[in-house]
Amino acid sequence: MPILTADAICVTYPNGTEALHDFTLEMERGEFVTIVGPSGCGKSTLLRVLAGLLVPTSGRVVLDGEIITRPSNHVSLMFQEPALLPWRTVESNIHLPFEVGSGVHRMPVSRQKAETPDDGHNAQIADLINLVGLRGFEHAYPRELSGGMAQRAALARALATQPPVLMLDEPFGALDALTRESLIASLESIWRAARTTGLLVTHSIRESIFLADRVVVCSPRPGQVAGIVPVNLPRPRTWDMEGWPEFTLRKKQIRAALGDV
Repeated sequence: MPILTADAICVTYPNGTEALHDFTLEMERGEFVTIVGPSGCGKSTLLRVLAGLLVPTSGRVVLDGEIITRPSNHVSLMFQEPALLPWRTVESNIHLPFEVGSGVHRMPVSRQKAETPDDGHNAQIADLINLVGLRGFEHAYPRELSGGMAQRAALARALATQPPVLMLDEPFGALDALTRESLIASLESIWRAARTTGLLVTHSIRESIFLADRVVVCSPRPGQVAGIVPVNLPRPRTWDMEGWPEFTLRKKQIRAALGDV
């Protein structure tokens, strides 16, 4: 049974704009799916629907056999901006999901609590910091981090509760090309280590191929599935594979699907 199903999702905003129309997709447990499409095609809207942050006008989302109508602790969503709390260290920012999950609502907004409490999660947080390549920056504040490092911290925070599904909304879009390429490669290895199901929204065809088991091509607004392109590259992946015939073929297929919509 698929871990996540979007069943004929339609979203029409109060102003009459139809963002999604009959969007249908199934994701298997443990796979990585990327969604690529033109600006304004409803990709981010879809992610909010799948995460339970937005109720669709019609259709339904099924996660692990349950219909989703509100945010689920089985899904972690990483946005375009890292949104780290500036008065908290890297370590303390990564600890935040444990506090929210335990119902400690005052602590996430408290500027007095910068250190990570010793509540049994410290070893797990240390593992996550190592996983995302931030060892040595545990006690650094967001202002002391580069853009790429801040996104690594945000990724560690998104993985803190070991979510069955990790969704990413163009998390590296604001970074320079070299940093972005490095982080995409890191994300592929981090996802494999975390053993979660991944879903990434992106404008980049090459990044979508690099990460994906399947690339979903989204039509212009209102967004629909214009095509699904399987990617058969072995893992782990490196950017050297961009010159492989398989990579080139998938680029052509995705561009063809984008051109046909």
